[in-house]
Formats: sequence, structure tokens, C-alpha cells
Amino acid sequence: MLVIIDKVLLAGVLALTLSVAVAQDHNPYANDPTAAEAGKSHFRINCALCHGLGARGGARGPDLTRAQKKHGNSDAEMFRTIHEGVAGTDMPPAVGSIGVEMKDQEIWQVITYLRSVQVRTPPPTGDAAHGKTLFFGVAACSNCHMVDGKGGRLGPDLSGTATSRSLASIVESVREPSKQIASGYETVTVATVDGKDSQGIVLNEDRFSLQMMDTREKILLFEKDHLKSIKKSGVSLMPPYDKNLLSDKDLNDIVGFLESVGAK
Repeated sequence: MLVIIDKVLLAGVLALTLSVAVAQDHNPYANDPTAAEAGKSHFRINCALCHGLGARGGARGPDLTRAQKKHGNSDAEMFRTIHEGVAGTDMPPAVGSIGVEMKDQEIWQVITYLRSVQVRTPPPTGDAAHGKTLFFGVAACSNCHMVDGKGGRLGPDLSGTATSRSLASIVESVREPSKQIASGYETVTVATVDGKDSQGIVLNEDRFSLQMMDTREKILLFEKDHLKSIKKSGVSLMPPYDKNLLSDKDLNDIVGFLESVGAK
């Protein structure tokens, strides 16, 4: 009798598991404008802080209006990305996270909304070869930014930038870098009691110490009681590149280079 009950129980568990798997592979609200509108509301509450209003990307999250998604393009892959999060990134799971608690229905509605605002990614228009020369040459981007393991560490790695952020967002970061600084790259200036100043970005900080990377990429560790001051600024270490420093064509070529890297 116990064996029979166990078999019935096992069959029920398998059926439930199968139904959940099927549910996660099929969007029940595909192309439903009412669901898309509901998804827009859920997105603003749970996702816009990182991915920006309109899903066009922010300082912490990529542009989700692009057809090519970094962690999978199908509805099922998007569901798993949202539901389970992405380990090692700022993307938390939608279930059981602090500040985020979404039902499966709401996740599907968000996916439906994202499909409704998705745009076809235009082919690169810039000269990638010239953009690469600029990036590692006179534009000096590689002094602070890395691409494919080459370049500096003082700014964000740009290897996947062109496939995860909109063109408008990239242009804004170049023309007005202080408008939205990527998390972890805020400017800090520390002054020691003996009058020495150091400027860079914070790597780690607690109540008693501060670890930073200065503008020469040297790692410095300070005990806070030996510091005269710690000043954090909303002004990026990256200078604004206006059209006199970098023309629209040259910037477009650099974006073309980044797009060619992201397409690999």
C-alpha cells in the first residue's frame, strides 16, 4: 500500500514539475496589449531602477529594447533570467530577493511589455577599424577602459557595452560622463593627515578602512583614523568629450568598433 501511495505521489510530483517547466517555456500573454500594459507597471516598480524608464538601459542594467539579449533572447530564457537572476551580477532573482517579489504571471507580463518595446538593432554604421585605432590611440579610451582584456581598469570594461546599451546612452556617457556614473566608479578624493591627496575610485570600504585605485591604477589602503578627509564627488574622472575633442563621426566609429567586439 505504501509503495502504491509513493508511486502516486511521485507521479504527481513529476506532473507538477513538467507543468512548471512547460509554463516557463511558453508565454501565455504573448502579443496581449493588456498584459503588456500591466508588465510596464511591474517593470517600473521592479526593474526601472537599473534598466531605466522605457527599458533603454541605465548605469547598472543593460538596454532591454534590443532584440539581442546578453543572457538569452527567447521568452523562456528571459523568464529564467528574471526568475533566477544572474549570479555574479547586480541582477537579483525575482523571487525571494530584498525589494523584489514577482509572481510568474507578472514576469510573463514584463516579458510581454519588453517585446512590445523591442526594436530591431540596426547594423553598425561606424568604421570599426578606424574606431579601434581611435580607442587605443588619440581618443585615449583605453587609458581607463578595457576591451577584450586590453586597456585600463579605472573605468568600466566596455567589451559588451554596445550590445547591452542604446546608442543614445553610450553617446551621453561620452558627452556628459557625470550625468550618470556607473556604480562602483564614483570619484573619491582622500587627504592624509600629512597633507597628501589621492584621487581615484573606491574598491572596498568599511567603518575603519578604505581601499581605492588611484588615477595611476595603483591600489591604496588607508586606515580612516589616519585620514584628514574623504570626499566623494558626483563629477566623473572621465572628462566630457565635446564635439571639439571628438567629432560625431569619430564617436560613431568608436561605437562601430565596440559593436564589432560585442558581436563576436
